[in-house]
Amino acid sequence: MLGEWGYRTLTANDGMAAWQILQTPNAPRLAILDWMMPVLDGVQLCRRIRAAGREPYTYILLLSARSESQDLVEGMEAGADDYLTKPFQMPELRVRLRAGCRILDLQEQLVRAREALRVQATHDGLTGLFNHSAILEALENEVFRAGREHQPLAVLLADLDDFKRVNDTCGHAAGDAVLREAAARMRSAVRGYDAVGRYGGEEFLIVLPGCDSSSACARAEDVRQALAREAFYAGGAHFRVTCSLGIACTENFAGDALALVHEADRALYRSKIGGRNRVESAYLLEAAAPETCAKT
Repeated sequence: MLGEWGYRTLTANDGMAAWQILQTPNAPRLAILDWMMPVLDGVQLCRRIRAAGREPYTYILLLSARSESQDLVEGMEAGADDYLTKPFQMPELRVRLRAGCRILDLQEQLVRAREALRVQATHDGLTGLFNHSAILEALENEVFRAGREHQPLAVLLADLDDFKRVNDTCGHAAGDAVLREAAARMRSAVRGYDAVGRYGGEEFLIVLPGCDSSSACARAEDVRQALAREAFYAGGAHFRVTCSLGIACTENFAGDALALVHEADRALYRSKIGGRNRVESAYLLEAAAPETCAKT
């Protein structure tokens, strides 16, 4: 009957088998549970499902021959969303399942809205990268983890060179296009688990977990080349856009997240006054190649 109504079903022969099915990655969103089942009964299974707190939500319809009000209360308090006494008419089951599907649809809409709000609150609307607050929070988390695990951590502060010239000559729409393209190139130049954020204006902050000074210089050079290698196209024109980068690393520095950014900013300033389109680090290892990263 459920198949004729358009539902795709999975059947479990006891409560434990049902629990295992409901733990799978693509578990059913709606569960019809009998109260009396071997191994785990329906009420015990309800409690397990709700204690797990998994998303997306599982809607539970509990079936039982018990019709006393206390049984209804016990089943609902255990986590059931609806309760149907046996024997029942199939049309009644059908309308209750429809109600469950409507609730699941509403819950899915709420989850999507919540996720959209989360992205809006943590990501820069223009580039799609982390915004200022989110990238600093990511850095603080990585500083804490690096200290706990005794691992190095590096940050890169990148600034687009002469960006004002783009806005002045081609307009702000072209400037926005350059920022988007620069963000995409930076993102592709680092590892998948590195955090990249728009720190402000044309400045970008990149968090590199597990990177010592030498590795950070190599990553910074990859970012620099990703921008300088190929001309940008915006506002109907091709033009060259480069960036200057400053590096700070916990390998030689024991400060907090903001102090680490401050050190990277000082190195960035030296990169700017040193001619732009270059990488500067206050903590370069002697073994690093001089053409890869300038020592300050």
